[in-house]
Amino acid sequence: MKKLYLDFETYYDVQFSLTKMSTAQYINHKDFKVWGVGLKVDDEATEWYSADETDDVLAAIDWSDIALVCHNTLFDAFILTRHYGYNPAYYYDTAAMSRGLYPNMSARLKDCVTREFPSDNTMRKGEELASAKGIRDLDPTLDEQIGSYCIQDVDLTYALFQSYMVGFPESELDLIDLTTRMFVEPKLQLDQPMLLQYKEDMAKRAEDAIESSGVTREILASQQKFRAHLEQLGITIPTKKSPTTGKQIPAFGKNDPAYLQMCNMYPEHRALWDAREVVKSRIDETRAQRFIDSCNPDGSFGVPLRYYAAHTGRFGGSDKINLQNLPRGSKLRTAIKAPVGQKLFIADLSNIEVRMLAWLAKEADLLDAFRNKRDVYCEFASQVYGKPVTKADTLERYVGKTAVLGLGYGMGHVKFQDTLKTGAVSVDVTDSTAVQIVQQYRGMYTNIPILWARMKDLLFSMISPREYGTHYGPITVGPQQLTLPNGMALKYPDLRYAGGEFIYSTQKGIVRTYGPRLAENVIQALARIVITDQILEVHALPEVDVVLQVHDEIIALGSEVDSDATMEKIMNIMKTPPSWCSDLPLDAEGGVSQVYDK
Repeated sequence: MKKLYLDFETYYDVQFSLTKMSTAQYINHKDFKVWGVGLKVDDEATEWYSADETDDVLAAIDWSDIALVCHNTLFDAFILTRHYGYNPAYYYDTAAMSRGLYPNMSARLKDCVTREFPSDNTMRKGEELASAKGIRDLDPTLDEQIGSYCIQDVDLTYALFQSYMVGFPESELDLIDLTTRMFVEPKLQLDQPMLLQYKEDMAKRAEDAIESSGVTREILASQQKFRAHLEQLGITIPTKKSPTTGKQIPAFGKNDPAYLQMCNMYPEHRALWDAREVVKSRIDETRAQRFIDSCNPDGSFGVPLRYYAAHTGRFGGSDKINLQNLPRGSKLRTAIKAPVGQKLFIADLSNIEVRMLAWLAKEADLLDAFRNKRDVYCEFASQVYGKPVTKADTLERYVGKTAVLGLGYGMGHVKFQDTLKTGAVSVDVTDSTAVQIVQQYRGMYTNIPILWARMKDLLFSMISPREYGTHYGPITVGPQQLTLPNGMALKYPDLRYAGGEFIYSTQKGIVRTYGPRLAENVIQALARIVITDQILEVHALPEVDVVLQVHDEIIALGSEVDSDATMEKIMNIMKTPPSWCSDLPLDAEGGVSQVYDK
């Protein structure tokens, strides 16, 4: 295929811009206008085409033979597909590739070229775009200026692409292509009437809660005024240490243990606590509106996922909608639906991180429990309580689940206490009980603390040239990085051992790490590879298209005909481990539905 490097320049002003609006809102808006487009085909010279030339030049391209390359392809390709109706054969994205190669760093074009070409001052992004801000129709002089700016951006994207492609795994490029398609070639729909009703219901709930509290929204929303009101009621204000200043501040976070304790101590003020939470947490109401705003005129809903949003490669939210944070049971989930005649195939990997942790640590008892489909949460809870615990023992099993899911990365007893207290089921345990549970975990699964020690050794190995090229399981030690089985790497820039601890540099500053923290990074990165490989394998099935990914779930869209057989194929894929961990016991569950309701 031919590579087409493309960059649209579009009208924007103070209020009408991507800083104020989502991509879908901006491009679908009646005021949207393309100033022109910069195009480069393979190694040919880059050309600028003004607004009156854009339609004709795009119409002359054989898009079935084009691999599109942009920096932030979700934006440019959305214009191309939704505004002009052209679908390339493949999508590349140098911003996404940058996040994969430099996960701790900025992926802005300006920062990418400075990082990639530090000694070449000709490889720098211009600032001319600001001169056209608020000007809808460009005069010839400004058009030439913006055209030169656009040509430079296309050429910089071309240079980045040539550099980034060296050794970039093909499977990861396919993920970038698929992630882009989820947004720019949308197949899902939204139930807009339901979202509007839900938004109204949430607003009414908030007003009713405020009225029941007997105070104003202003008091509930303000830290100082809320504190003053509580003091007038004779309530002692709970405090916590500020993570930024180190000073004591009010502990008014809804998950702060001291705040929860205060609420439980004064049940007569339940209306006040409820109103405070409603006012401070209007997330459902706000997100419902964002979903509505992101719906396309034809009713379709593009899925804005951010490739390699996390250090470990996990997807993240994008375009002002975090689809990685859709709680089960949320109305926002059920607003996402399949078109008529099709179904959603919703498949979920079970306990993938815990399974991967047990596999890498060679924790045989835990692996056997998973392999034989035993309930590991109940088994550990039985050890804690000294009696058989079953699923019917909801509270005890919850303690076991919290321990198994939380203690694998070195969590201490204080944090474990807080996790139990602020979780889905609030459980208050004493210091001694928390210490006992942590010790039981480490004593029952002895290979996991040993894994933490091995991870500390790997930190030393990453700064010891004689250790480069050595292996630990499926990972390979390199300079300040660990190469993963898919060819990507966990990177720790400027990793060093100073003052008795390991630190490395990120865009946000210095980060401290240690054995259990590295174990968490490695496990999450390996688990991510398992599910992303499965995403590509499921997408390759002729019966379905993968249209959404949420944590350990894969959501595909396909015909309602023979849906059970299709679901069985997906389940088989998700229960089969990759070759590099062929003895990892995987399991999955799933179902077929008209809406995303799992």
